[in-house]
Amino acid sequence: MSTDAPHAPEATGGVEEVHILWISEGMSCDGDTISITAASQPAIEDVLLGAIPGLPKVNLHNKVLSPTLGGEEYIKPFRAAKEGTLDAPYVVVIEGSIPNENINGDGYWTSFGNDLATGEPLTINQWIDDLAPAAFAMIAVGTCATYGGIHAMAGNPTGCMGLADYLGWDYRSAAGLPIVNIPGCPVQPDNFMETLTWLLYQAAGLAPMIPLDEALRPQWLFGKTVHEGCDRAGYYEQGDFAEDYNSPKCQVKIGCWGPVVNCNVPKRGWMAGIGGCPNVGGICIGCTMPGFPDKFMPFMDAPPGGGVSTAVTGTYGPVIRRLRGITNRTMNKETKWRHNEDKLTTGYDPRWGN
Repeated sequence: MSTDAPHAPEATGGVEEVHILWISEGMSCDGDTISITAASQPAIEDVLLGAIPGLPKVNLHNKVLSPTLGGEEYIKPFRAAKEGTLDAPYVVVIEGSIPNENINGDGYWTSFGNDLATGEPLTINQWIDDLAPAAFAMIAVGTCATYGGIHAMAGNPTGCMGLADYLGWDYRSAAGLPIVNIPGCPVQPDNFMETLTWLLYQAAGLAPMIPLDEALRPQWLFGKTVHEGCDRAGYYEQGDFAEDYNSPKCQVKIGCWGPVVNCNVPKRGWMAGIGGCPNVGGICIGCTMPGFPDKFMPFMDAPPGGGVSTAVTGTYGPVIRRLRGITNRTMNKETKWRHNEDKLTTGYDPRWGN
């Protein structure tokens, strides 16, 4: 992975119609597809029905959400894109981690459709190889597709990896875009739809190059940590930690990785601004991070450095709590000159008489 921030030239626009070719035949549970049905900023329906001003017409090809039934009829636009005969530019969305087909023995790890000439299964690797060069954009949705995720953890036999590991971190699409990673296990629905909307506006020539961080995530979504957006963060600062999962206090001591994980879910919520792991009593286990899950295991254990940071905070936190408690009690009382008596006690003394 390059240590330099990804850069690509300004994309040209004017596209009036876009196909979204969504392939979830990676090592996947289809959780990301299900997740985006809950999006509201914007909703997938609004994008497909043309309710968002300025967006090109969008044709979605997803095996769960597409109006086209399965079988060869469903695969037609994918084959047309592969052959260069599709009637409009296309965006490829990959869901699920990419297996290493170089170590598949005599079989294959996963496939999508069959080769019409031989009848043999077409692997997701073959589809990516054929579709990536001419794609307007390549999007990896969910942590499995972005960085490998659960299927790529130590001890797996498939050699799974993320899309950027497969294509290369320096990949650029036909429009000059890097791979766009939107991690999450599953992806936060509005994070995906907001990113997709940016790319569609970019295709229409109405938005600049999408800003991504080193891990190819949208900067405005993943630029802050869980801790920075968490309602429990004030407890941490005061050294007030939860001892069990029933507490509303900071959960760092019981395994939360929030202070070091890039994710906006505590601030954004999950559906309609509601939910999200720490918001409902769950700890953050780092599912949006490239090192997930291996570097965050075992879950439920306090993260490295957590003991030191909580010990330091635990030293000055009680003092801060005590002082703030005194101030809080003082501020919860009215001033003494507010009374219904016959003498003014505010200290008011008019210079020029009454």
